[in-house]
Amino acid sequence: MRLNDLNYLMPLLVLVGAATLNMLVIAVKRNHKVIYGITLVAHIIALTTLLFLGNHPYTIDPFFIIDGWGIFNLGLILVTSLFVTMLSYAYFEQREERREEYYILLILATLGSCVLVISQHFMALFLGLEVLSVALYSLIAYLRTREHSDEAGIKYLILAAMSSAFLLFGMALIYADSGTMAFASIAAHLKALPELPPLLLTGFGLMVVGIGFKLGVVPFHMWAPDVYEGAPAPVTAFIATVSKGGMIALLIRFFAQVDGYRYPNLMLVFTIIAIASMLAGNLLALRQRNVKRLLAYSSIAHLGYILVAFLAGNQLGVEAVSFYLVAYFITSLGAFGVVALLSDTRRDADRLRDYRGLFWRRPATAAIFTAMLLSLAGIPLTAGFVGKFYILASGVNAQRWLLVIMLILNSVIGLYYYIKVIAAMFAQTQSSQKKTRKVLHPAISFATGATMAILALLLVYIGIYPTTLVQLLKGLLTTIVTTQ
Repeated sequence: MRLNDLNYLMPLLVLVGAATLNMLVIAVKRNHKVIYGITLVAHIIALTTLLFLGNHPYTIDPFFIIDGWGIFNLGLILVTSLFVTMLSYAYFEQREERREEYYILLILATLGSCVLVISQHFMALFLGLEVLSVALYSLIAYLRTREHSDEAGIKYLILAAMSSAFLLFGMALIYADSGTMAFASIAAHLKALPELPPLLLTGFGLMVVGIGFKLGVVPFHMWAPDVYEGAPAPVTAFIATVSKGGMIALLIRFFAQVDGYRYPNLMLVFTIIAIASMLAGNLLALRQRNVKRLLAYSSIAHLGYILVAFLAGNQLGVEAVSFYLVAYFITSLGAFGVVALLSDTRRDADRLRDYRGLFWRRPATAAIFTAMLLSLAGIPLTAGFVGKFYILASGVNAQRWLLVIMLILNSVIGLYYYIKVIAAMFAQTQSSQKKTRKVLHPAISFATGATMAILALLLVYIGIYPTTLVQLLKGLLTTIVTTQ
């Protein structure tokens, strides 16, 4: 290892150092504020170190590559994790469980996602995936005394272990045929073949199963609603954003390097998954009266939208995926942030009746939640609208007409259940006039409220002035695009 390698790995080293420091501080004396402060500062330092990395690809053979795509996704993951941390303090301050270890697990899960997005080798991929997954097992079941928490944790543990087995077996088959685990060497091996042999095709198929589970797309989505419902609200926000974003980034890098877009069989599989995810996610969301489950099914549909841009397989497609990830991360953080803000010591505010008449009790919170839901629906003047337009443009550009039609059709279906929640918030009910939900610690809710306000401003700013983000993406994504 070269000395300069440490400079490029500094964001990861900062996270490792923060997790270690938190463990040492907890061993001396438990203090929620101190651990929270260390976690916040570590995220900010890790983000700062990204500013000193160049846009030119830098490889740390054989495992990592830090290029524009990697830097963009590292920044997106670290910023999202920072927001999740900010949402977590008020939420966990009201709970009886020990809170400090939560931040260690959150940092480790973030570290796993960061490893994923700069991986260019199967060993690094699996290492990052397992660090992420093992931390998530504990995070999902963190509030172990609550209803559904253990159930969600055990379900995720069993299904994630199965998906890891599929992924590992797929990688083993690819290694058996190609004799290498590095993405670039696999690409060189594939170039010499006129078509995919059965062994490689089976290996890719098994990898699709493993990746599909992590993304929560149909037909590997069965874990998502139960896990979203059982996990603490900030953890749900983390799963919906950082966990899935890391896998999307890895998938795009892998396909770009091995030129997976030239294999019709693989494209057909992903096309079916995209259409099934859009349809199943939106149709099943229509029946939900639990907001967290509704957002879980909504996330399945949104992953289907992202796959439309992924299947475009060109520069516009990569830019569309990146823009949509930013928009989706902001809206998901905002939506689950509202759930966290309204939750009390007994349970999360996940039932639709919890939001009935919310506008008349807490107008600012209702306005922010409305903005987030409108963005998820793709209504103009929100980041979600620009993101969805970007995806449509990439689909049209690649002439993926069936996917474009399904995207438009499903966007219309999705409007119904988002508006159903908005209508409940603005409903004038008897309870909204007389009953006010008790908040245990209104003072410490200020940090969560400020975070929500920042997210709402970002949502509107990107929706009205997307040019800044688009230019940033074009500059950073040059390296991944040129490999296609």
